[in-house]
Amino acid sequence: MTKPMLQGIHHTAIICSDYTVSRYFYTSVLGLEVIAENYRPLRDSWKLDLGLADGSRIELFSFPAPPARPSRPEACGLRHLAFSVTDLDATIDSLATHGCLAEPVRVDEYTGKRFTFIADPDGLPLELYQL
Repeated sequence: MTKPMLQGIHHTAIICSDYTVSRYFYTSVLGLEVIAENYRPLRDSWKLDLGLADGSRIELFSFPAPPARPSRPEACGLRHLAFSVTDLDATIDSLATHGCLAEPVRVDEYTGKRFTFIADPDGLPLELYQL
């Protein structure tokens, strides 16, 4: 058997409309670790590298006046970003203390696992999936 070409997801890149608000959300609300933060003057852009416990990363970018991305109804392209959690109820409660409200919890009809969705400051759907 041959080794798969792709070994995992290294990072996901997100462009935000308000860098300060999104930086706070991803670091203080979601608790992601800041690995590096760089201002890129030629692009008038910030690049924030954030780490998750499994080694994967999120790159948070700012750009002047980025266009809105259609997401509802279901638009073609990336649908959402999903994070695994060990305790969905505790995660929902923790996020609620920051004013981040989750949709009603659902059960995956194929795996029997519980999940919900929240939105980042720009409305990007973020799934919380209990392992």
